[in-house]
Amino acid sequence: MLSEIKSSREGLLSISSKLLGNLVRQDPIADTYDVEEKPFARGKFAAVRRANHRATGVSYAAKFIKKRRRATDITKEIYHEIAVLLQCESSGRVVRLHEVYETTFDMVLILELAAGGELQRILEGDECLGELEAKRAMRQILEGLSYLHERNIAHLDLKPQNLLLTVENSCEDIKLCDFGISRVLEKGVEVREILGTTDYVAPEVLSYEPITLATDIWSIGVLAYVLLTGYSPFGASDKQQTFLNISKCALSFDADLFEDISSTAIDFITTALVVDPRKRPTVEQLLDHPWISFKSIIFPQITKKTPEILSVTPKSTPLSQRKTLPCVTSDTPKSQRKTYSTDNLNGAYTETPTHINLSLSEAM
Repeated sequence: MLSEIKSSREGLLSISSKLLGNLVRQDPIADTYDVEEKPFARGKFAAVRRANHRATGVSYAAKFIKKRRRATDITKEIYHEIAVLLQCESSGRVVRLHEVYETTFDMVLILELAAGGELQRILEGDECLGELEAKRAMRQILEGLSYLHERNIAHLDLKPQNLLLTVENSCEDIKLCDFGISRVLEKGVEVREILGTTDYVAPEVLSYEPITLATDIWSIGVLAYVLLTGYSPFGASDKQQTFLNISKCALSFDADLFEDISSTAIDFITTALVVDPRKRPTVEQLLDHPWISFKSIIFPQITKKTPEILSVTPKSTPLSQRKTLPCVTSDTPKSQRKTYSTDNLNGAYTETPTHINLSLSEAM
């Protein structure tokens, strides 16, 4: 099957006509599945509905993706996502593709249904991840990313919304999903695109430099910060300030956020969040980091009286101005809970690319 999948200089995978003919079903999906009318997840150009197989009773996630966006045919991009899922079918850390349907207006991907939903759901509850749970989650995410990177696939949109839990309210088993803006970076392929989600995007994307596998490593650093604290490390009151914070790596470790978080965890974050992608570790090196590999015992190192943690990197946006995930303790009044930006820069759920205005002097 994999011989029927080819990569292009655009970083997209294509599927042979023969494989497509065998893979894509044209018969009505309602003949095989009872599809719920109300989506349980939705983007600008896609909706995910529960689909129950009539014969077996097994439930799946049916992802309906519009074939045209603003009068532009994006079937090629949808085939790419299908091809990535086919290449990852042997990974236990990537959501499994069951089958594909085509309707007049949509491509429908029948996917493995994760009972726990998105990792974001836990963060939207009344408690954050503890450090032990966060490191277990990060290890699984890195295992999935390792499988992708071994095949030269850059995910480019790692965030809690694209991480699925197979067990309700538990990080015991996490799977990566949504490969709509992923790219295959074979030798000789150079991809320069504005892709990703505002708070997780890497500096080289903002400066329109070539995307590499290291672009995902930056997102890993942001994700670790978010899971441990509930805060975006670079989030500001507007996108342009957020982009400026990212381009300068204006990172800080506020004592009230990191009071109970180990110095090993902080080292993991700072190791990943390096502006120069050539100096970032590989996914395998991060898997071998003491925080992830369980080579060290976690001892919280930071208290509110520890001054040095504020000088690890330059102070960025004041804590009071940062955006936070609704990740709060049970006694925090709902009126005080903030929201978190999940704006995409481009890709499957964005109508047009975001225009980024950063002068050279600002980005230095």
